[in-house]
Amino acid sequence: MLDVIIWIVIVAMFILSFIGILFPIVPSVLVLWVGFLLYQFVLDGNELNTLFWIIMVLFTILLIAADLIANSYFVKKYGGSKWGERGAAIAVILGSFITPPFGIIYVPFIVVFIIEMIQKRTAGEALRASFGSLLGFLGGTFAKIAIQAVMIIWFFVLMLF
Repeated sequence: MLDVIIWIVIVAMFILSFIGILFPIVPSVLVLWVGFLLYQFVLDGNELNTLFWIIMVLFTILLIAADLIANSYFVKKYGGSKWGERGAAIAVILGSFITPPFGIIYVPFIVVFIIEMIQKRTAGEALRASFGSLLGFLGGTFAKIAIQAVMIIWFFVLMLF
């Protein structure tokens, strides 16, 4: 019976990790690791090998970097400033509180536009940088979804084979 409850919690952690992508207040990576660690320390400490843990650490680093890399790349590519990049990162977090989950899309867009206008950019340049922040957010989101899916699939493949 305890095994069933632990499995339900593990699956719930995996689902919650995806919810955390839309609601950054939920620490996706941490929740994902709770699922792995529950299995390791409560159900079967021999099933997950060293290679699994090394690769999960590497994927975790990639997950954390995905947002920063995508956001920075697209804001720069579309002519945004360093302040625009930083503002977009902060605005994603604030947007998740304002009108979740849509606030994480439009709040950074507006914040980057305002920051770029304050820096004496033209409206067109500011709009372009805002569009870059939107693409950066979407790119980072899709990367995190893919990476988390690979991590979870790998976990279940080890369980089944």
